Amino acid sequence: MHVSTTYACTWLAALVAVANCHIDRESIVRQYNLKLNRSHPNSPLQVGNGNFAFGVDVTGLQTFLPHNTLSSWGWHNSSLPTTPNQTSIYDFTGQDWWTHGRLVNYNQPNPAEKDISQWLIANPHRINLGRVGLWFGGRNVSENDLSHKSQVLDLWEGSISSSFSLNGSQVNVRTIGSPDTDTVAVEIKSDILKTGDLGVFFDFPYASGKNKFDAPFVGLFNATSNHTTTLKSKKNSATITHTLDATSYDAVIEWESDARIRRASTATHKYVLNPNKGSDTLAFTVTFVSQATKSSGTFEEVAESAINWWCDYWATGAFVSLPTSTNSSAKELQRRIILTQYLLAVNGAGKDPTQESGLVNNGWYGKFHLEMVFWHLAHWTVWNKWDLYDRSIGVYGRFLPSSYDRAKHQGYQGARIGKMSDPSGRSAPGEINSLLIWQQPHPMWFAEMEYRKYPTQGTLQKWDKVLTGVADFMVSYAWYNQSTKVYDLGPPMYPVSENTNPNQTVNPAFELAYWRFGLDIASKWQTRLNKSVPASWTTVKDNIAPFPIQDDAYVLYEGIEEPWTGDAVSDHPGLLGLLGWLPPDPCFNLTTFQNTVHKVYATWDFANLYGWDFPLLAMAAARMGNGEQAVDWLLHPNNQVNGVGMPEGGTRVPTPYFPASAGLLLAVGMMAGGWDGLDGPIFPQDWEVEVEGFQKAM
Repeated sequence: MHVSTTYACTWLAALVAVANCHIDRESIVRQYNLKLNRSHPNSPLQVGNGNFAFGVDVTGLQTFLPHNTLSSWGWHNSSLPTTPNQTSIYDFTGQDWWTHGRLVNYNQPNPAEKDISQWLIANPHRINLGRVGLWFGGRNVSENDLSHKSQVLDLWEGSISSSFSLNGSQVNVRTIGSPDTDTVAVEIKSDILKTGDLGVFFDFPYASGKNKFDAPFVGLFNATSNHTTTLKSKKNSATITHTLDATSYDAVIEWESDARIRRASTATHKYVLNPNKGSDTLAFTVTFVSQATKSSGTFEEVAESAINWWCDYWATGAFVSLPTSTNSSAKELQRRIILTQYLLAVNGAGKDPTQESGLVNNGWYGKFHLEMVFWHLAHWTVWNKWDLYDRSIGVYGRFLPSSYDRAKHQGYQGARIGKMSDPSGRSAPGEINSLLIWQQPHPMWFAEMEYRKYPTQGTLQKWDKVLTGVADFMVSYAWYNQSTKVYDLGPPMYPVSENTNPNQTVNPAFELAYWRFGLDIASKWQTRLNKSVPASWTTVKDNIAPFPIQDDAYVLYEGIEEPWTGDAVSDHPGLLGLLGWLPPDPCFNLTTFQNTVHKVYATWDFANLYGWDFPLLAMAAARMGNGEQAVDWLLHPNNQVNGVGMPEGGTRVPTPYFPASAGLLLAVGMMAGGWDGLDGPIFPQDWEVEVEGFQKAM
């Protein structure tokens, strides 16, 4: 049955009154409900909860397009290589680079160990848990055979309603994701069910680490001999156990009417749930679990809990209302804000930091990048969505042991945060992976924002060991240059832009500012805990190399020969993070930065930018007081967001590229709430903007 929204709306009215919200959030959110009449080939509508997402085609299931069912926990390892001397992960030795007079071992692919190097890069990889679609009684039905197709994603309730006609018979499907478990709840209504010619299939693919990008679809449905499935059924429920090498999990299916489930054929891993004749409704849930679990509830119970969760999500935290009726740019920006808030709750709020394509498809084998944690999570802080932030911010504490091991292996003190990671904390081999450093001060940024919200002893204790370990590494990594009498960063290293010669890259501007920022926060932390600040922290912070400047403008790194041409202007404009991402550094000069901004605007290859580049540009413009320019960057022609709200990846990465989404919310949150010394909102002067609930940035 369709769950009435009367209860939810009544409950919400009371909640909003308590939260003292003045903006009519529900009416704004519902304006952007997605309405489709055909399947989207690479950007499905989704339901989910941050740890689990289920993408659908126009039928509300995965009937015609095998959109993915991805989770935080669903990972798989392929068999180890059998090449002689490459049969164990311990056969990987990496590569040694000269680093300030000593050989340092870096976690990089070794040409002599090609197979085990690639295995470590590709494993583990995230798996598609299974496909759920409509079964048409064995008939060959395509999407073109359907008429009167209509689909609505109700953003306020987190549910998808789909309808279509087949040979004159109406079919209605409602799809909802549980906020608590990895469950999708489905209700199907149609007269075709009465004849036994409509049901549901469940199909399970094999997982492969062959492709760096598995988009739009993940898994191999034709490799049936490589894995096994077994069915155990009883009245109104069944469990399908899927085993892929050492990975095994269950799909627990529960239904409410008289129906039976069977394997479609002995040569497949497809199963069909077919209702017995007589009923025009089939309601069921399917829960994907790594081990046995209790019932996830009926369709109605899951739907009610989902409605409550989504109403709470929209009603709490911050909100911004833009003048959409009078300004087309405001309307498009509001659209992006609302759709992004939905998408990030589904794709970017799990127990681990999200991969760059969320739970839509797989990029980099489904792994997440620790330098991108800032872009994935920072927006939750300024939007006051701390419960969702809390889900994965513990990654720094969880990965602290492996971070200490990484630093020790290289002869450094403290804890060195990795890059391309999986839930184990291991960092995948790679030259850029092992030479990137800008992820190190991220914990300091998060800790300080959290302390501003919760200035308690508990917050101080939560971050103490992490900040101490990371700060110790940052100090150990900085190299004292006897000639210049300052501490250098690099070489070898890659800056934010990843587009330089690592052996020539020394003292990049943004990393210098971030290093000083991080050590300053770590020092404040010690003082707040009534501990003495290590002398080495103060020495490095106060004597780190000055910003590289040429022709009265900041440049990418010290000694760069052509700072405003070629590769130097072809990727992330990290220079602008000096003001926007970060608060002004003690050594920051506004006139020099303004000159830098003019150089960036005049020379940068904006056609080659994507993702968080445009929010970075917007934050810098906003910090300089130019709200109109900030909006222009967020809506830049090269910063495309498709009809379902997903940011286009372009030619370099698959769609969606969610750092662009989270970056958008971070930029808007700063523009709405302001920062130290300046209250928001900071938008174009002729815009009438309402904001509520934002936390100031630093």
